[in-house]
Amino acid sequence: MVEKVIATDPTVELIGTLKERHGPLLFHQSGGCCDGSSPMCFPRDEFKVGQSDVLLGHIGDTPFYMSKDQYEYWKHTQLIIDVVDGRGGMFSLEGPEGKRFLTRSRVFSEEEKEELNRL
Repeated sequence: MVEKVIATDPTVELIGTLKERHGPLLFHQSGGCCDGSSPMCFPRDEFKVGQSDVLLGHIGDTPFYMSKDQYEYWKHTQLIIDVVDGRGGMFSLEGPEGKRFLTRSRVFSEEEKEELNRL
């Protein structure tokens, strides 16, 4: 099955560390306002998902959302969530770890697009 969002092993490891400290988490792909276009990680009970948010999938057993408008631009790609050294979004939980989440992407193949359209 084609996944719309996946994570690298270092990302899954960092998610585990953050879960130990903060409990259940949630990701939301930022639209570029205050924190650029970084995926933002929040305690699950501190972020309200709206009707205009699309659930892309789960990484590290953590839901990953994106606004519907932004999803229209990204729906032809698979998001690959990675982690790198440095400071990311000031509101995202990984900041104090000296790490930041980073979204990479790749365009779905024609076969993958067909599979997604059948879902």
